[in-house]
Amino acid sequence: MSERVGDLDETELIARFAPLLPVGAATVLGPGDDAAVVAAPDARVVVTTDVLVEDRHFRHVWGTAVDLGHRAAAQNLADVAAMGARPTGLVVALVLPPATEVSWVLGLAEGLAAACGPDVGVVGGDLSSGDRVVVAVTAFGSLDGADPVRRDGARPGDVLAHAGRIGWAAAGYAALEAGRAEDAGLAAVVQGFLRPEPPLADGPGAATGGATSLIDVSDGLLRDAGRVARASGVGVDLEGGVLVDPVLRRAADTLGLDPLALALTGGEDHGLLATFPPGAPLPGGFRAVGRVLDAPGVTVDGAPPPVSGVGWDHFRP
Repeated sequence: MSERVGDLDETELIARFAPLLPVGAATVLGPGDDAAVVAAPDARVVVTTDVLVEDRHFRHVWGTAVDLGHRAAAQNLADVAAMGARPTGLVVALVLPPATEVSWVLGLAEGLAAACGPDVGVVGGDLSSGDRVVVAVTAFGSLDGADPVRRDGARPGDVLAHAGRIGWAAAGYAALEAGRAEDAGLAAVVQGFLRPEPPLADGPGAATGGATSLIDVSDGLLRDAGRVARASGVGVDLEGGVLVDPVLRRAADTLGLDPLALALTGGEDHGLLATFPPGAPLPGGFRAVGRVLDAPGVTVDGAPPPVSGVGWDHFRP
């Protein structure tokens, strides 16, 4: 019989997974004390947090613990990058049913480490028992002397640009929901949902490249572009013809779905959406996907979006 979390005490469980976690270049004092110490030479710290709840944000039958650990880290690291900052550390709190296999917890640690790489440390956290798995992650980052790039700086005439994937996670979710994860042509998008790859280096690149606003696309392109528009008191027009890449188009065709709808309303790719002054060279990784207008609201090719809904909302069906 597999060893379960309930077979160990807290100290024994921590001793199993702590060695699997990355230390990180900015870590002064890691796990083992009452709190960690992370270097902050900039004298400012970027902080963000997210939570993943079993059967609300993930399902065990869809992916492995490694997948979940990767995803939990990636979505928080993306929020740090979306401020124009460089991620430096994570703390992770876990709620685990006693019947959880110890090997699953070790896989989660492996996934966290894989997403963090060598530069970001998992420096501490907390453990608790409960009825379902909950993974709560808090991420820290450094601005390295730059100003944070906020949502409210977009100006009429700015170029709207995106770095990373668009719509892959939504297509992957649809494939998993339909029980078609093994279909030919869907592997890339399923992986895109289970293990998103946010373009972390493009966050600081946007800051040094003169971005006037920046946001992590976690809840859908329409919803997050709308957040920039509202915060900045402007409008945004998306260019529909550049949003669908060949991978998304093939997956949508396989699933019988509209690829543009997936691109506009699908979230959790954790790409970065930024605005740049007109005529400014776009930093590496970014491509133009629209423009900023005077009139409020979000349009696609100058017209109302050709989809129903605008993206993910935690408190809506």
